[in-house]
Amino acid sequence: MGMSWGPGAAAARSATHAAIFAPLAPAGRADAVAQRLADAIQLGLLDQGERLPTEQELGRQFGVATVTAREALETLRSAGLIETRRGRAGGSFVCGSGDDARVALESRLAALSRVELRDKALIYGLVAAGAAERAALFATPDEVESLSLLVEHGVTASGAAARRAENGIRLEVAALSRSARLVSEQVRLQAEFGPLLWIALHERTVVAGNAARHRRLVEAIGAESPEQARAVVVEQVGWLTDRLLAIRETVER
Repeated sequence: MGMSWGPGAAAARSATHAAIFAPLAPAGRADAVAQRLADAIQLGLLDQGERLPTEQELGRQFGVATVTAREALETLRSAGLIETRRGRAGGSFVCGSGDDARVALESRLAALSRVELRDKALIYGLVAAGAAERAALFATPDEVESLSLLVEHGVTASGAAARRAENGIRLEVAALSRSARLVSEQVRLQAEFGPLLWIALHERTVVAGNAARHRRLVEAIGAESPEQARAVVVEQVGWLTDRLLAIRETVER
């Protein structure tokens, strides 16, 4: 769309796309594909007018049959989230934002029990903390500086750009772990649990607190302190989970 992306924004956008189009679980179905893409559209992570991959490409990226991808796209068309254009320059394009993203995500949050929510947060936190621990062992000074720039980009960004930055920070830390498996798991969890975490990052005070924790994580990685890096992430994810639980109770009432 002719948009200019700075280094931090470009890294965040690349990381977000990696999470959006990450493979689904082996039993991935059309509704799971549609939900993943609907989340991305409603949260503004896929831009208005952006062209989606073809049915064949979506099937390959998500690890599902082409017919499953086709069914998912039909669901999105019916919801008014995408439109299909014919011809050589045709394809499926983002054309709407659907229902309010926060309302839709809060509804999904309310459908989870406290046990289910804590279990999802536990797995997310274990992977993110493990990645941070290893990043503190392997990250170079230049890589730490790049991570710091991404964090500061997130501080000044808002809306979809801020959500992209949050994605980028988590996935960049995973990349610094030098573990392909950790990267793969973080990408998967970012796509599945990340949208719920964004509900907690709605109030200005929470956003500021989250940014402060990201800065502490960068400091720990730069100081080559794996124990401190792990501790920061464990505390951060626990803090955000407590916020989610409080929001869930409010929505439930």
